[in-house]
Amino acid sequence: MNGSIWCIGKNFEKHAKELAEPQEKEPIVFLKSSACLVESGKIIHLPTFSSNVQYEVEIACLFDPQLHLSHFTVALDLTARDVQAKAKEKGLPWTLSKSFKQSCPIGKWLPITELSDAEFSLHVNGSLRQKGFIKDMLFSIPKLREYLTQHFPIKEGDILLTGTPEGISTILSGDKADIYYGKLHLGSWTFA
Repeated sequence: MNGSIWCIGKNFEKHAKELAEPQEKEPIVFLKSSACLVESGKIIHLPTFSSNVQYEVEIACLFDPQLHLSHFTVALDLTARDVQAKAKEKGLPWTLSKSFKQSCPIGKWLPITELSDAEFSLHVNGSLRQKGFIKDMLFSIPKLREYLTQHFPIKEGDILLTGTPEGISTILSGDKADIYYGKLHLGSWTFA
């Protein structure tokens, strides 16, 4: 993959409340570099400049040549929350907190025709840590696609990360993360 990763912030009401931030009337969009992608089975090295890297489980969708969504999977939007908080306090961009090396573990792609309202989830060390349903998104996947293609230079191979439900927390060195769509296991990583 060498496209852009278009990420949506605060797309679940309970997650916005969890962050103590208001809901927005239009999607909040930020970018991660495609160089952040990490396929299943790899070791993820946590950044040394953060003491609070948090996981955010999300549905990811892939744009085809006609800029329709052809495939989907589950991914993690890793966030250096302490770095992000400092940047927000100063009104600065928070790219470092979102687009650091290995900050986007991504699962096995499935045809978009298999996308339903099955639960997507993250398990850490065998325990359920975070789960969500597409029906709870404030902006639906079709609405997000429409918004992105109207406002941004979307191209084939770009990825849409659709936002995370509530339940974010810190990931630690030694943790093992597994992502699921329904009962389908789509990826696994160990953190160091």
